[in-house]
Amino acid sequence: MRRYGKHTDEDDIRQRPNRKGNRPRTNIRPKHEEAVEGMVVTVDRGRLTCLVEDRLVTAMKARELGRKAAVVGDRVAIVGDLSGEKDTLARIVRIEPRSSVLRRTADDDDPYERVVVANADQLAIVTALADPEPRPRLIDRCLVAAYDAGLEPLLVLTKSDLASPDDLLALYGALGVPYVVTSREELESGAAVDRVRKQLDGKITAFVGHSGVGKTTLVNALVSQERRRSTGHVNAVTGRGRHTTTSARAIPLPGSEGWVIDTPGVRSFGLHHVDPSRVIHAFPDLEPGTEGCPRACSHDEPDCALDQWVADGHADPQRLYSLRRLLATRERTEGD
Repeated sequence: MRRYGKHTDEDDIRQRPNRKGNRPRTNIRPKHEEAVEGMVVTVDRGRLTCLVEDRLVTAMKARELGRKAAVVGDRVAIVGDLSGEKDTLARIVRIEPRSSVLRRTADDDDPYERVVVANADQLAIVTALADPEPRPRLIDRCLVAAYDAGLEPLLVLTKSDLASPDDLLALYGALGVPYVVTSREELESGAAVDRVRKQLDGKITAFVGHSGVGKTTLVNALVSQERRRSTGHVNAVTGRGRHTTTSARAIPLPGSEGWVIDTPGVRSFGLHHVDPSRVIHAFPDLEPGTEGCPRACSHDEPDCALDQWVADGHADPQRLYSLRRLLATRERTEGD
């Protein structure tokens, strides 16, 4: 049976009402030209604390950003209540392009990438010389991640009052990585703090390290009293430290243009996301020698041109050894 008459017009056509009462979806997104720039300093269960000018503002990510997540160090555009007062909430509407991204995976066979920090300039790899024992394979992995992300590495060796740093420094001497050696007494007196601060001035530095190496203790010594965190201890049975930092946090370095980003202690640093071909860029003395390498060369095979490049005196053999050791980190476990 015909529902409408023979001569119908648009007013006769029934329309299904919008039960939700909201506006229809559209691909047009607001530009938010009035948005103010801020920097993400902490992320906690969907709430992001951002530094806007001289005040801390709590914000949440706008739905229009989709699944794209903001991390500590991100520059973001924020709208809404920017007063920073209690119980106020702003909205992050845009994540600005990143200058660098430090990533890691849980394991080498885990394809899921975890962004550690964004827009950092430097990666400080904190390692204890004893209690717990140093883990060179973990250091290697952090170095590979730093080179892949375009960050400058810095080796920070703690607890030198318990063991000598000479053997560990000899292992990384050919890489030319800058380093700072500290002891507990020097941290208490402030002597070591001054040496570390010289390496951090004017840079955004992310601190990473195995649990119990004294990373948070060092960060506490670098920042003002009101921003300090509690420190843990090393289990005498397992030799493992307790996590005292549960989420990344960016802290301004007093009296400097630099920033310190304290990250949770790690027990693994997967490199599934790293393309080995990019690691060679951190070795400018070896990179020209790869022009004669076969296609898709792993730089650790009989036909690799780097062997002849080093034999001709263009680079130190220890540099080639260091490169190959780093490239092999994905084939070895971190406890080796």
